[in-house]
Amino acid sequence: MKDNVAAAKAALAHLDIEEKEANIRASSRDFFWYSPVLKARLDHVVADFVVRPRSEAEVIEVLKTCHAHDVPVTTRGAGTGNYGQAMPLEGGCVMHLKHMAAVKEIHPGRVVVEPGCLLKDLDAACKAHSGQEIRMFSSTWATATIGGFIAGGSGGVGSCTWGSLRDLGNIIRLRVVTMEEEPRILEFRGEELARVSHAYGTNGIITEIEMPLAPAYDWVEMFVGFDGFMAAARFAEGLANLDGVLIKLATVFEAPIAHDYFQRVKPHVEPGTSLVGLMVAPHSMDGFLTFLGRIPEARLIYRSDDNDWDRNPGPVFEYGWNHTTLRALKVDPSITYLQVRYGFPQHLELVEKLRNDLSPEVLQHLEVLRENGRVMFAGLSLVKFTTEARLDEIVRIHEEAGAMIFNPHRYTLEEGGRQTVDDRQLRFKREADPKGLLNPGKMLSWDTPDFDFKAMYAHPRLRAAE
Repeated sequence: MKDNVAAAKAALAHLDIEEKEANIRASSRDFFWYSPVLKARLDHVVADFVVRPRSEAEVIEVLKTCHAHDVPVTTRGAGTGNYGQAMPLEGGCVMHLKHMAAVKEIHPGRVVVEPGCLLKDLDAACKAHSGQEIRMFSSTWATATIGGFIAGGSGGVGSCTWGSLRDLGNIIRLRVVTMEEEPRILEFRGEELARVSHAYGTNGIITEIEMPLAPAYDWVEMFVGFDGFMAAARFAEGLANLDGVLIKLATVFEAPIAHDYFQRVKPHVEPGTSLVGLMVAPHSMDGFLTFLGRIPEARLIYRSDDNDWDRNPGPVFEYGWNHTTLRALKVDPSITYLQVRYGFPQHLELVEKLRNDLSPEVLQHLEVLRENGRVMFAGLSLVKFTTEARLDEIVRIHEEAGAMIFNPHRYTLEEGGRQTVDDRQLRFKREADPKGLLNPGKMLSWDTPDFDFKAMYAHPRLRAAE
């Protein structure tokens, strides 16, 4: 351990410091292994030490101490992200926020919470207190934190109604601590939220979050089967466009995903069955069943409030979003995935073209998403991985067709996003982290301002591992 790192650790010894090497390594990893490209590059990454602050005051102490000793700090929650967002590329300190998990206030339509609170615990607290629930959550809600969701997520269960996480109104307020000689506490609302939301903790540490709530329902979860994939996709789009039917999930799986990778669903489908997973509010079931009756090829094969399956499939949302990839990986370790934006109004046309061009090497998995009031699709396509070169070619095929790729095989903010610099985040990093010690290596515009995106960025510490 370098002298400056050892000095910082010693100065923080009165806090909750992790000493076991196995736990330090575990706290240095996220779900980067979803990507064979990232697994090859990041598998060796490990922090020098891990500290678990219990309060905002202790967060400030960690940041001030590490700033004084020039020690990098990477913040993490549960580590369920899969772009390598929470991995300490330059070692140093991992600051784990698991202790900061309090639900501080619940009011009509909003909640104030600390970043380390698990999504499922936050949802449960809101339901118990006032019959409310969070608008959206990741499929990893049982283990993911609200802070990690804000810092690394983009949407999830609920996005079919509420849009993306960064859409106006989906975050109310963020309280952020800077990493300076004397850390400051700042509160962001409105336009300023974009400075730190989905910034991987590269330019400030979120210590308090205020989020909007919606009425809680005992959602009816369902699977609907189709013999044709495009019929399933059109059904999901049509349902999401019904203004009077409230849904929280509409997920489309191309055959044979359900048969091959969903073990509890397999006995109820054929290899050629394309599947739609749904969450519908109970008071909308009459409208939903009426709509279903208009679609002759649709077969309702499961509903949670009238289950006759021998084995309960569990929550339907745990088959969607990136749980689809996780379930496929458990059966076939060669599977990886891509994140795709199929924008309105060409979404169905694009999906059909890319399916015709790439299936079965690339199997379509679609999530209904609302963007600017329009129903469209986010794709979390399953890819049969062969080589990195072929994966890059598949990305190019998507982009040339007009579909935007958010590349989950890259570990920087810009490469995993829209491949552009977010000047708001860069300007705030210059202000809030002048030494560049927060989660270094993740913001390209800081490290390599003239990067042209023609090849994968290689952080200096990782080049030897490639």
